[in-house]
Amino acid sequence: MIRKILIISSNFTGHGHKSIAESLCEKFGENNEVNVHVVDGFSLGGNTLLKIGKSYGPITRTSESLWELIWALSAIKASLVDEAVELLIEHSFMELLKEVEPDLILSVHPNFNGSVINILEKHNIKIPFITLIADLVSIYSLWADPRVDYIISPTQEAKDKSIEYGVSEEKIKILGFPVRSRFYKSVEEIEEYNMDGPLKCLIMSGGEGVGNMRKIAEILLDNFNCIVKIAAGRNKRLRNRLEQILVEKYGDRVEIYGFMENIQDLMIPSDIAFTRGSPNVMMEAIACNVPLVITGALPGQEEGNPEFAEKHNLGVVCTDIKNMKYSISDLLENNGQKLMKIKSSQRDYTDPNIAKNIVNFILNIQNNNETII
Repeated sequence: MIRKILIISSNFTGHGHKSIAESLCEKFGENNEVNVHVVDGFSLGGNTLLKIGKSYGPITRTSESLWELIWALSAIKASLVDEAVELLIEHSFMELLKEVEPDLILSVHPNFNGSVINILEKHNIKIPFITLIADLVSIYSLWADPRVDYIISPTQEAKDKSIEYGVSEEKIKILGFPVRSRFYKSVEEIEEYNMDGPLKCLIMSGGEGVGNMRKIAEILLDNFNCIVKIAAGRNKRLRNRLEQILVEKYGDRVEIYGFMENIQDLMIPSDIAFTRGSPNVMMEAIACNVPLVITGALPGQEEGNPEFAEKHNLGVVCTDIKNMKYSISDLLENNGQKLMKIKSSQRDYTDPNIAKNIVNFILNIQNNNETII
């Protein structure tokens, strides 16, 4: 019997949820008996909910304070968010269930945990429901509905927070943060930093292009022998402005890119990646074995990520642009000793089998015919 799995993701709230879904689909695709259907949860709510999903990019690009308020209000009363989403998606979701007839539902977005469980309970539909948390540390209550069958957590920190929200410990499995296979470097590809050549720097800020990329680039280009590549994401205005200002001033020492599906092609050759604390970007850079300089974090779900990176020596944090020159100089001292230690810590931390292990866990739920409460 073919196993049918419904994954509820998001195409417009950053790129991390979609990337996680893709990483899992890679591994599900290795099993011919598995049929996976991925849906953008926001599309189930018609134009109203889809507009809300698409507003994430503009809000996080232009008003972090507004995003902080939205995040805080959502965290205060998660049940109200669940009920509002439930109202918007119920009809379309029920139609989707009839079409897909899933044996299991996996959610990788917090807005579709409690809301979908509400619908399933309302219609007395018993389908195993699993949540995969797409944040590292500062998760909020929408991720942790105690009624789920299992929560797949990327970290101990996210597990602890889920328990605080009332999820029983036996339901939470720490399996790591899944990253698409093309980001992992083989041992043969790992190179030491060449102190005689230019420092290869990559500046990025998730799919939405948030942060002071221009100033970071200028500090690097004015103070170091380096080549700077900037991934401006979906922020077309930022990309155009950077091209006008930086390329004219620094010529071929700087290259500007928009949103890229193959961002690993920029990551893998880089010596350092400068990014905000986006969990997906962080984990992809770590998989590419590129030391991180974390320049900030969105309020709310990313707040704990810079400290997390330093705790595991996966990168350094430099949120004050005035200290950027000194932070980079410190990394390069003694022939890049600290840079090499970060690379070593990343290799110890990352695991290319995370997505496979998650898929195996999910399929074993089906194979073992476990009784799901």
